[in-house]
Formats: sequence, structure tokens, C-alpha cells
Amino acid sequence: MDLQLKQARVLVSGGSRGIGRAIVEAFAAEGARVAFCARGEAGVRATEAALAGAVFGQAVDVTDPAQMAAWVEASAERLGGVDIIVPNVSALAGGGDLATWRRAFDTDLLGTVSFFNAALPYLKRSPAGAVVLISSVSGREVDRFAEPYGVLKAALIHYGKTLSARHAGDGIRVNTVSPGNVYFPEGVWGSIERDSPELFAQCLAANPMGRMARPQEVANAALFLASAAASFTTGCNFLVDGGLTQGVQY
Repeated sequence: MDLQLKQARVLVSGGSRGIGRAIVEAFAAEGARVAFCARGEAGVRATEAALAGAVFGQAVDVTDPAQMAAWVEASAERLGGVDIIVPNVSALAGGGDLATWRRAFDTDLLGTVSFFNAALPYLKRSPAGAVVLISSVSGREVDRFAEPYGVLKAALIHYGKTLSARHAGDGIRVNTVSPGNVYFPEGVWGSIERDSPELFAQCLAANPMGRMARPQEVANAALFLASAAASFTTGCNFLVDGGLTQGVQY
């Protein structure tokens, strides 16, 4: 299937590792022109080097709206516009103290809002504007990552649905991908595997398919929803969870 992403102008936040890195790589493999940001300069440069000039990145603090706006503007100028954005950054925060809640709120939710607001004028001018938010199954069911991570991931699902209704008339499609457990060595599940092997084994056993997702499998869903192959799909929350969640989506 031709996803018609060649020369698409794509912006991805949190693009230097894990799911974000897989999304950047997948768009680049389809011939898209990709700008990405991440918090760490070293990760940005390593990703650029690994993809041999196919993408370009910048170190950005997504909790700073001015930095986000400046990055979007500079990327749009270099690409000649913006067709697709994928807000992906998360603080992966857990804990009930207010400082943790504020950090998660500023990163997961307001970082996404700042990204979308900055990109909106460019998306309106695109012939095929698309937004793919990265949420989580923790936003759909109460699990061990419920607070504040799951609460804010639930807010992202609601935000995506709201944007889809508000901007359908602008020709902008907005969808959400909610991954289940995604394993990569430097990620949260890699840390749990090393530090708490019994907990890891318990969580692994909860996956009906007997394994956790690979970042590329989440990236594939994001690419589909961003592409012309999903041209009549907007406002959906697409689960990539291997059957982990038990609720029925109506």
C-alpha cells in the first residue's frame, strides 16, 4: 500500500529514543521530510547521525511554549510548511505529590497543546493536515501507572477527539494512538526488567500475545493514521496493545 508520505513535511517531538525514534525512522523510510526535537542534545545528534542526513533535529524543552513555537517556526521554514505533527513526549511520571503532577501536566498535556497551537497555522495551509497524538492504554483503564500518567493520557484522548471535531472543517484530521506495554532496552520496561525482574515477569504475563510491543509496531500505526490511507479517519483512539486491555470500545 502506498501511504503517499513521500515529501510530506513531518514534525515529531520526543524523537530521539523509543517510540518517537521509531516514528522518525518510519517517516524517513517512507520518503517524508522529518524534523524532530528531544530534550537531550546528545540524543538529537546521535539520531541525526544514525539516519545519515534524512532528518534534522533540535534540543527543545517541550514545557517551554516559547521554545516549542520557535522550533515549529524554524522547522516549518526549513521544510516549506508542515503537513503532519506527532506530539510524543511524556514525563512518564508516577506519584501523588503536586510537584510530580505539575511536571507531568506541563510535559504530557501542555507540551502537546503548545506543539499543536504553534503548528496549527501551517496545518491549515496543508492540503492534507494530520495530527497523531501518542497516548497510552493507561489513559483508558486504571492500572499501576494511573497517577498522574494515566490521568493525563486520558486527557490527551479527550483533547484529540475535541480537536478532530473542531478542525475537520479545516481539513485537519486528528487521531490518537494508545500503545500498551512497549519494550526497548533503554525504556521503562527495560529498567523494570533489570531492576525488578519479578515485577517484569508478572507484567509480561499479563500480555495475551505473550510479549510486549516493539516501538516499530506503534510507529506503523502512527504512520497509517497520518497518511492518505486513513483519509476518512479522524477522532479515533487506535489501540496498539496486543489485547492487553479488556474493555470494549463502542
